[in-house]
Amino acid sequence: MSVVTGIGSVAEGPKVWCRAAPHFMWLLGPLAVIVAVPVADAFLPPDIHVAHVLDIAVAVVALSTGPRLTALIGSLSVLSLIVAGAERSILNTESVIVELGALTALCASLVLFTHLRDRSQQKLLRCRSISDATQRVLLRPLPDRAGPIALASQYRSAEADARIGGDLYAVARTSGSTRLLIGDVRGKGLASISDTAVVLGAFRAASHRQIPLPQLVGHMDDAIRWGLAEFSGSEDDVAERFVTAAIVDIPDDEPVVHLVSCGHPPPLLLHRDTPAATALVVPEPAPPLGLGAISSSLYVPATFPFDEDDRLMLYTDGVTEARDQSGVFYPLAERVTNWAHHEPETMLHQVVTDLQEYTNGHLNDDMAIVVARRDGKAATATA
Repeated sequence: MSVVTGIGSVAEGPKVWCRAAPHFMWLLGPLAVIVAVPVADAFLPPDIHVAHVLDIAVAVVALSTGPRLTALIGSLSVLSLIVAGAERSILNTESVIVELGALTALCASLVLFTHLRDRSQQKLLRCRSISDATQRVLLRPLPDRAGPIALASQYRSAEADARIGGDLYAVARTSGSTRLLIGDVRGKGLASISDTAVVLGAFRAASHRQIPLPQLVGHMDDAIRWGLAEFSGSEDDVAERFVTAAIVDIPDDEPVVHLVSCGHPPPLLLHRDTPAATALVVPEPAPPLGLGAISSSLYVPATFPFDEDDRLMLYTDGVTEARDQSGVFYPLAERVTNWAHHEPETMLHQVVTDLQEYTNGHLNDDMAIVVARRDGKAATATA
């Protein structure tokens, strides 16, 4: 189950904005003020004048509605001031003329402000819709199931308005196994999208082939080196661009998981009968992808038990390097044991919620998490 969601297509942007528009109940207060000003002036002493509250009425409407309603309320406010001045026979006095001029200028300014604000909001919605479409193309949501493996995933960008960045994940099915990728390109946020696209493209192109895991990673490294060079401005830039990754192969008919680690944080394994989380540390880790390994023999897979109802959590360093207000790193291996026997989507939700509370909502890096559980059911869906 993927927890990454978006707004919709570009065409849906204005509709979303319209649904978010404030209710017309916001107009009742300003309309009451507009009616009350000339009525009150008819009964108040000559030295008391309440027409200044009309400025507040127009400002409230401008904050909560669009330019048309702001122009309507502004016009009614000017009319209300004219009526109040005519009642007292002071309409042609300098004081009332100045008030009329100031109120008219304020109304015109607020109409222009609401027009520019609404146009900016619609542009922002369109940009977010494009971002969602980009995410669906690049960082496709993982399916609920891939063969006998139940899946849940979530991604969070370090940039508030970005929905994709430097962390990535993907899944692919072969004839007899499920392959998972989680990775972290150098950099974060929007600046790393091109590198993310290169890595995901390399994995999707090679992961479906019936080749051993070391050879798969070798193909990925070649493609990633070529792709990163295409987006680099100089040789020095190429040398500084790389990707840490963990590539997992889970056979359908064996209770094991094969893992190649390319400089990535070790996944966590939670056995159904063991309360503690075990870090799957690879004895022979490979260098990050994109640096150009001399031979695919560097990609030595490590094999770990992965029985029915076990959970496997893959994550990026944006999770384990998140800090609380005291600067202490988030203890993922310790915290995740509290939800070890939950469904993958429930476990994922609990971890993300706990992480948000731990950091007080301040994530300084991109974050990606994938939870996989072997449940032994027949393959009813593919990635």
